[in-house]
Amino acid sequence: MKTIRITVCPTCGSGKIRKMRGTWTGRFRGHSYTVPSLEFYECPVCGERVYDREAMRMIEDRSPAFTKVHSGKGHTRTHRSHHERAHAKEAAPANSPIGRRYGYYHSRT
Repeated sequence: MKTIRITVCPTCGSGKIRKMRGTWTGRFRGHSYTVPSLEFYECPVCGERVYDREAMRMIEDRSPAFTKVHSGKGHTRTHRSHHERAHAKEAAPANSPIGRRYGYYHSRT
């Protein structure tokens, strides 16, 4: 996979965005989960966070929202509610020129 370096925040245009590494914490249905040593870009001006494909895979691997469940018919499916699917569409790369071109996802904290 091609790696790029982000030097300008896609939201506010600040040149202060920088690569970070840390423990990321998420919540799903009242339960928290963590992703240790996650790399992402963060803008100190507006709080925007930009996640590359590998970071998103790491989050999905740890998230109970993506837990495989058995359907009872010998098939497995990913457990996601309607709200979670809608939220995933909001955070999809289509909302960002960087995301559309390079597979980066971003969200404001």
